[in-house]
Amino acid sequence: MKSLKDCITTTISVTNEVLDKITNEFEPTTLKKGEYFLKSDSICKKMAFIESGYLRMYNIVDGKEITLWIGASGKFITSVASFVFQTSNFWNIQAITDCTLQTISRDRHFALCKQEIKWLEFDNLLLAHSFALLEKSMFAQLHTTALERYEILLKESPDLFKNVPLHYIASMIGVTPESLSRLRKNIS
Repeated sequence: MKSLKDCITTTISVTNEVLDKITNEFEPTTLKKGEYFLKSDSICKKMAFIESGYLRMYNIVDGKEITLWIGASGKFITSVASFVFQTSNFWNIQAITDCTLQTISRDRHFALCKQEIKWLEFDNLLLAHSFALLEKSMFAQLHTTALERYEILLKESPDLFKNVPLHYIASMIGVTPESLSRLRKNIS
């Protein structure tokens, strides 16, 4: 719970009383490696804060797994559209490693948004951050080389390369595992 509190307090200014009110709405959850937080074609009813471990958002297109994003400790993960609008979800969210999560249900989340302005402030910043990451990712796919995407990810998230299978990373940056291997050799 400390890492969730740290995440909130480094994003917004909040009293300890309000912070406790917010974090008391979360429930601890564990996932074993390979277990799913969410499966595609279902409706997302929870959002998770990752205390430890790695989860990936992926879908299967033409028989190939395409990784959209890998969530690590200190990050939130959910299917935003499905969570907010209660529509069918496109993504699988699966534990790459054993994970410890703090989860909040959709009902509790939206009730908290109405009851506590600080949670609404945090939620708005969280959503804006998610859109900024999506925008950055789209720009990178359109305007950078595979090498540049690899170097950016290596600089911003070096722990991914120590804890996540390389074929997931390759998919996330839009290259084949073989291409990623060549990129890594050329940089070494």
